[in-house]
Amino acid sequence: METDPILLQLIEHFKEIVTLEDHDIDRITSKLEIIQLKKKDFLLHEGQTSRHMRFIAKGSLFAYHIDEKGKENTTQLGIENWWVNDLYSYLSELPSRMFIQANEDTTIVQISKNNLELLYKEVPAVSEFWRLKMQSAYVTLQERTFEHSRVDAYTKYRTFVTTYRNIEQRFPQYMIASYLGITVEYLSYLRKKHLSDVS
Repeated sequence: METDPILLQLIEHFKEIVTLEDHDIDRITSKLEIIQLKKKDFLLHEGQTSRHMRFIAKGSLFAYHIDEKGKENTTQLGIENWWVNDLYSYLSELPSRMFIQANEDTTIVQISKNNLELLYKEVPAVSEFWRLKMQSAYVTLQERTFEHSRVDAYTKYRTFVTTYRNIEQRFPQYMIASYLGITVEYLSYLRKKHLSDVS
């Protein structure tokens, strides 16, 4: 049976990091599920426990939490070929403290925690993939934490647009501003300054 192109997209993503044999691919794809979301649909609600790892095949998602003042604080942005999840909830098996919502019509490939644990044993390359992915995620989190406390807003913005070149146009300004911890007005100022500096 021919493999769905959406599933093959994830397989190619795996193969950027690890080597997979044909029989490995069959084992992996048999445990994957495709989810279709419309814009504004929720992938995860606060209070739910995250029990899947989720890969964005098409579209974009954002994660946020609501603080004690009722304000939304954007914590993650994701586009094609990125993973999005509440890792704290997934790993601890505790209720999520965030919402994950579709920013556009979005196609997700997900795998349940139980099936992923099975694959770790059946396809060791998958375990190696996630070991490397988790290391990378930890480094990125440390860098973001360091930047948040020690780097000025303009440097944060410049790092954001140079690191994630295809992302800024995909999300509304208020979401980018929230992610960077600044106001929309200040984001507009920083964007103009950056365009002036690079022109």
